[in-house]
Amino acid sequence: MNFIFIEALRLDASVGIYSRERVASQIVEIDLNFALPEAAAVRDNIADTVDYAAAIECIRAEVAAHHFNLIETLGEFIADLLCERFAVEWAEIRLAKPGVMKEVRRVGVCVQRGKAK
Repeated sequence: MNFIFIEALRLDASVGIYSRERVASQIVEIDLNFALPEAAAVRDNIADTVDYAAAIECIRAEVAAHHFNLIETLGEFIADLLCERFAVEWAEIRLAKPGVMKEVRRVGVCVQRGKAK
């Protein structure tokens, strides 16, 4: 099985339950790993794969349009976007909020969707 990976995507997100988090967006770091259709490597045609630039832009736009109380919900939201809009059969999304707690570099979640072959 082949995968596309996107590492350290940083974007502004409205995520959190505290009043300070509802007032201003914060940086969220995202790592994505998702399965490629087998035809992508065979036919060498962008139509047979996931256009990662389009996926990134979709995620950026959709996340900017919503508020999420929990980072877990944000992870589920991104997984659903990849599966529904880009026909991804398997995805792993790792999200982190850097610097939200003293003595902790990042706090985050890992969400998986679908079945790896």
